[in-house]
Amino acid sequence: MKKLTSALLALAFVVTSTGTVLAASGKCTVTAIEGEKVVLDCGNKAEKFKVGDDVKIKSSKSKAIEGC
Repeated sequence: MKKLTSALLALAFVVTSTGTVLAASGKCTVTAIEGEKVVLDCGNKAEKFKVGDDVKIKSSKSKAIEGC
């Protein structure tokens, strides 16, 4: 019984993590901000995304400029 439960849990993990691995990625540029909505321009990579997809946005980092 323990082996069957372990196998089912492992299978469930593999099935749920597959969607994360197959997610589309691409670099986009913010073109407009309309209230609480952000409009992104992804160029020819926009076809990878579908309406309603959740997108994780990471802001670009800039190095601090040190001066005298």
